[in-house]
Amino acid sequence: MRNVLSRLPFAWPALLLACCLALLSSCGGGGGHHPPGAATGSLAVTIGGLPAGVAGAVTVSGPGAYSKLLTASATLTDLAPGAYALNAASVAQGTGTLAPTPVTQQVQVNAGATASASVSYAATAPLALALQEVASGLNAPIFLTAPSGDSRLFILERPGRIRVLQNGNLLATPFLDIGTLTSTSGERGLLSLAFHPQYASNGYFFIYYTNLAGDIVIERRQVSAGNANVADPLSALTIITIAHPTFSNHYGGLLSFGPDGYLYAGTGDGGSAGDPPGNAQNTNVLLGKLLRLDVGASSVAQPYAIPPGNPFAGTAGARGEIWAYGLRNPWRYAFDVPAQLLYIADVGQANWEEVDVRPVSQAGNNYGWNVMEGAHCYNSSSCSQAGLVLPAIEYGHDAAGGCSITGGYVYRGTALPELAGQYLYSDYCSGWLKSFSYGNGTASAVTDWGITNVGNILSFGQDAQNELYMLSGTGKVYRIVRK
Repeated sequence: MRNVLSRLPFAWPALLLACCLALLSSCGGGGGHHPPGAATGSLAVTIGGLPAGVAGAVTVSGPGAYSKLLTASATLTDLAPGAYALNAASVAQGTGTLAPTPVTQQVQVNAGATASASVSYAATAPLALALQEVASGLNAPIFLTAPSGDSRLFILERPGRIRVLQNGNLLATPFLDIGTLTSTSGERGLLSLAFHPQYASNGYFFIYYTNLAGDIVIERRQVSAGNANVADPLSALTIITIAHPTFSNHYGGLLSFGPDGYLYAGTGDGGSAGDPPGNAQNTNVLLGKLLRLDVGASSVAQPYAIPPGNPFAGTAGARGEIWAYGLRNPWRYAFDVPAQLLYIADVGQANWEEVDVRPVSQAGNNYGWNVMEGAHCYNSSSCSQAGLVLPAIEYGHDAAGGCSITGGYVYRGTALPELAGQYLYSDYCSGWLKSFSYGNGTASAVTDWGITNVGNILSFGQDAQNELYMLSGTGKVYRIVRK
């Protein structure tokens, strides 16, 4: 076929070539960074010192409400001329911190030119933790929590009072006092509190306590209409009462709303040693279990409903309230919402303490008691582990270990970014503070934070900002802070 260009006048090929060259010129020659326009400028930011896989945190702001977060070196283009501020934040690397230099700087961007700035990260001293006292003079502070978005702390005293810590001051009048409804015999008392996720609008909160007969009671209460620091004494609605005959120990005791909006309750196996009635493995009783209840429409006629997905709902000879079983005394458990994991610290019998970790959505787990204690057969040289959840970590009863695990939380606050994602726990006898990381089904990096014994650690607490606290049998409450 004849070339169509041969049919055109001589000037046409030259004109086409000139157009193509002009187009290539306007596109930067087919590759590379195009230079600043006549009316705008560019800013080349170099971020150095970051190990592979670690992102920086440099925010560039400037004219016209411009804001850009950089995690690595980059060149920002088409910037309006003017002054640009760079603010660099520290980033976590394991249990250490990478700090930026400089933290702040200002760069002038001119039209038609490229300005430059650099930030260099370097490791700082490893994180060290300390305890900062925030309250004292309490009677057996057993739990601490707060409603979402609230700056107050609500501290439970086991004899039956809920105290309010506001602006650093412990208010004289309790938020609630049920001292006449409970006792502190054995392990009894007021054991925990959970605020409804919509507490700001409905004022509902739930308490877990033992009544004078020693049975477990879960109640819904409501804040008073005229005083946010006092509960309405006439608002009690019993959600459930669980018989706990014969023994005055192993009550479990934690209430918590899960990320699914349902109310969870951890119950002990009924007490004594070794679970003589076999409650924990019996799915027809509510002791030795993690329960899941729908309290979204609680009324006198129907205090709770069985949520869809509960593993034994509609099963003959089993209780629909049960979410998981095979627990000895799950004194404290915790939901880690970002990772969608559930941590259960189950108190051991004579030799082993354990922490179990499973996905939040996984129903029907059997945590092994009293077939096993920790990762070991209980009172037997052998046992079948089929279908049992083995602990993520365990520790023994010895001088370096302790006697009774006190479970905490996965840290998700902002004051200690190096601690993010680590689960913190303690021991009632030893009073130390330890943590571990969990990922890909395995616990790792068990760390002892060098906290000296500050008394028997009764519980951890978490405020509305996700900062963590330790509660001591000395009547003091401590916030976990940077040393």
